[in-house]
Amino acid sequence: QVQVQESGPGLVAPSQALSLTCTVSGGSITNPSYAWSWIRQAPGKGLEWIGLVSAGGSTSYRPSLKSRTAISRNTSKNQFTLQLTSVTPEDTAVYYCTIGTGSGLFFGQGIQVSVSS
Repeated sequence: QVQVQESGPGLVAPSQALSLTCTVSGGSITNPSYAWSWIRQAPGKGLEWIGLVSAGGSTSYRPSLKSRTAISRNTSKNQFTLQLTSVTPEDTAVYYCTIGTGSGLFFGQGIQVSVSS
């Protein structure tokens, strides 16, 4: 069973970069059956898709976040990462990494990230 686990800092200062890592276990990040996404949920709001990296390494981003977002992968560590630059308090959210398969979308447990000085 493929699982994902988020890690990273829980507090980021405004205007700095947020960097999160997703570690994949039970399967390979290069398996073409999977796609790997980042999704977030701000307080009192719905889920917001941020972007994805495919098994082949191609990326796709939410247009409104594209200028500040980079998703990359490390195949030797079986990890993928999210970088979000120039953060503001509006980027405060629970961030999830997810596995997209033919059977659906599966979430990690999530990590709370707060943007505050």
